[in-house]
Amino acid sequence: MFKIDFQNPVKIYFIGIGGVSMSGLAHVLLDRGFTVLGSDWNASDYTRKLQAEGATVYIGKEDPSRIQSDIDVVVYTAAVHPDNPEYAEAVRLQIPMLTRAQLLGQLMAFYKTSIAVAGTHGKTTTTSMVSEILLAAEVDPTISNGGILNSIGSNTRIGHSDFFVAEACEYTNSFFEFFPQYSVVLNIEADHLDFFKDLDDIRHSFLHFMNNTKKGGRVVVNAGIPCLSELTDKLSENYLTFGLTPECDYRATDISYDALGLPSYTLLKRGEALGTITLSMPGEHNVLNSLAAIAVCDDIGLPFSSIQKGLKTCTGSKRRFEKKGEFNGVCILDDYAHHPTEIKATLKAARATDYKRIVCVFQPHTYSRTKSLFADFVEALSLADVVVLADIYAARETDTLGMSSQMLCDSLNAAGTESYCPGSFDEIKKFLIKKCVHGDLLITMGAGNVVEIGENLLSE
Repeated sequence: MFKIDFQNPVKIYFIGIGGVSMSGLAHVLLDRGFTVLGSDWNASDYTRKLQAEGATVYIGKEDPSRIQSDIDVVVYTAAVHPDNPEYAEAVRLQIPMLTRAQLLGQLMAFYKTSIAVAGTHGKTTTTSMVSEILLAAEVDPTISNGGILNSIGSNTRIGHSDFFVAEACEYTNSFFEFFPQYSVVLNIEADHLDFFKDLDDIRHSFLHFMNNTKKGGRVVVNAGIPCLSELTDKLSENYLTFGLTPECDYRATDISYDALGLPSYTLLKRGEALGTITLSMPGEHNVLNSLAAIAVCDDIGLPFSSIQKGLKTCTGSKRRFEKKGEFNGVCILDDYAHHPTEIKATLKAARATDYKRIVCVFQPHTYSRTKSLFADFVEALSLADVVVLADIYAARETDTLGMSSQMLCDSLNAAGTESYCPGSFDEIKKFLIKKCVHGDLLITMGAGNVVEIGENLLSE
């Protein structure tokens, strides 16, 4: 396998350079003096920023002529297949190739204090929390997040210290390529069942990830994961637990919420009260996310004052309970939740606010996830007062499973939740203008492009 060397910059080509993670890696290499090229179907803020920093970015359909023999290595994502013309040309020219995860794993190895945040849910938010604490402690971290961190206006920050924090995704076992000093596991649930066989298969993958922790490093894991001892008994390194129960190393007690659903709590470390933590992100799920961030940063030895400041400062990243604006007395939020557990957490957080009614516009993400977790989606979405379904966002899939948003709508109505499936985004927008009333909280929710509905409402 080709090995990246910070001391020997080379010419590197990214297929799909406009992706959140890919663009972040490209920024890191540009800063280290590498010659960066890449392609993407569409121009975006990510591609424009890369171009401004000196990268060569081709926009539009893949073109094999862009792959020249002087390129030292080609990087691609899981979405790129061997029939991609640029991929095929790199193979023909026998240019070394790395997956995005392999490159990220190699970059991680250059930092003494590397932190990889994994879990079925909460990765981006917890990576944001760790990042804000590191920034508050002024340790100049390098950050590779899965979303736009509000405080820096980017998914990437280039630091010049030994601190590196990155989001670690389990899909296609990409996090097997990471060997961090700190491995964080927020939760383990059934998801990505188009790749994993079942929950046991997922648990086995997370155990592999945890056992990739550097010798002398630390695993930080949620004590609430079912049958946790089956995993921790097999760990090769020491571990810390976080959660809401007495046995946890890091625990939250006396949790309270303000009118916006923002929590405060007393932090206990092995039973000893350290002080009060106040968050700027709503919901009990963010209490748990913050405990994971605290466990890492306290074990590193960062000051408690920096932990408090960083968590108070952290408003998360784009598309995480993000307020978009108001129209006619209706508050519009947007959230990335696309798994039933995430939907429950977001809607429970919404319930803790003072809004009169919750209207949820949900766009299911992939046919396989909708089918495998159908009953769980119905249960989770029923926490809203009104549910409006957009068509399923196909992502990497084609419609071969006979699933539709109308099926979810019918099941929700049968279960007693007022639900609608108006059709196109424009039809949904018109429906919401009539349906929403002063005092409503309107949440657009999903991992696709559902955010556009709220943005279009506000633009008018």
